[in-house]
Amino acid sequence: MSEPNRMNDAIRSAVIHAEALGKTYAEGKLRTPVFDGLELNVQPGETVAIVGASGAGKSTLLHLLGGLDTPTSGEVYVAGQKMSSLSDAARGQLRNKALGFVYQFHHLLPEFTALENVMMPVMLGGAATDDAGSKARSLLEAVGLGHRLAHKPGELSGGERQRAAVARALVNQPACVLGDEPTGNLDEKTAATVFDLMLELNRAQKTSLVLVTHDRRLARRLDRVLELHEGKLRELAQDAV
Repeated sequence: MSEPNRMNDAIRSAVIHAEALGKTYAEGKLRTPVFDGLELNVQPGETVAIVGASGAGKSTLLHLLGGLDTPTSGEVYVAGQKMSSLSDAARGQLRNKALGFVYQFHHLLPEFTALENVMMPVMLGGAATDDAGSKARSLLEAVGLGHRLAHKPGELSGGERQRAAVARALVNQPACVLGDEPTGNLDEKTAATVFDLMLELNRAQKTSLVLVTHDRRLARRLDRVLELHEGKLRELAQDAV
């Protein structure tokens, strides 16, 4: 099989495919390269941890994979679509449909209830209010928040807010969830509970996970662990994590 055909097959089969990915920040004449020539292929249902020192570019990489930032070089494909070839509106629609995001801080909208926060991605996709409410309610019950539907973020504990954020990320049954230190702001026990929940829902929905985490004990529980070090992405053996 020719190289272009192999590449096309990799793009078609992957949930997220990045090739020759590079990012350099420019300020005046100053150029600060973060990384260059990164390759990544995430398969359906696969779980991937990205680890590395603070400042290595892990969050930058995640933002590029999610279409929240633009690479300096290379391409990112999500569900087989080249992100750089899409309009801003089409890229936003693809993100809402194919990707879910969970951050260290929940980013729930404070003026809305847990139910309303989780409904939003469904309604942005054009669903009717009743359908969005049904999906959001079902997922909030699945994450143990069925009794907190009418509570606003300020009325929830830290762990409850993060569980609501997980529900919001998964409500559209995305192909992949991108997590940027999703348990980093929680105590150890609560972090383990939220992480267990994400893995459980990953298996139930067959959703891929790509998680940036500093917690290597959690990283070891995923299918693959990749380390971003000095601008290079390398896979670690489980016993080396």
